[in-house]
Amino acid sequence: MSLDDGTIRVLRDQRRMQAADKLVVGPEWRGGGDHVFTTGWGEPVHPDTVSSLFPILIKRYNQAHVGAELPHARLHDLRHIHATTLLLAGVPVHVVAARLGHADPSITLRVYAHVIRAAEASVAEVFAQAVGE
Repeated sequence: MSLDDGTIRVLRDQRRMQAADKLVVGPEWRGGGDHVFTTGWGEPVHPDTVSSLFPILIKRYNQAHVGAELPHARLHDLRHIHATTLLLAGVPVHVVAARLGHADPSITLRVYAHVIRAAEASVAEVFAQAVGE
């Protein structure tokens, strides 16, 4: 999967912090090094843990950023935001499908049909401008 430079930087920083944790924990470290996000002992963080922490993190953020609060969201909603943003930016459906891990772009078309219909509404205007109408 392709990642932007900022995300790569954050992931490398995380990996450095993990390496420092591994040195502190020493031989008790239980991780194999394949996971980016681990417990303090190096074990993979269970997905349910991340999902349950997500609303707590949003609440803490909102308490510290009054007037610029984030809406309630589930962790899985970030996946939908990502896909919707890509589709509205004109990224081809088959590319978005591959990024989401959909075996077939028809899955993406079905799940994001409302987004695609909204984008199609503007296509006529784009074409009209292109041909000078």
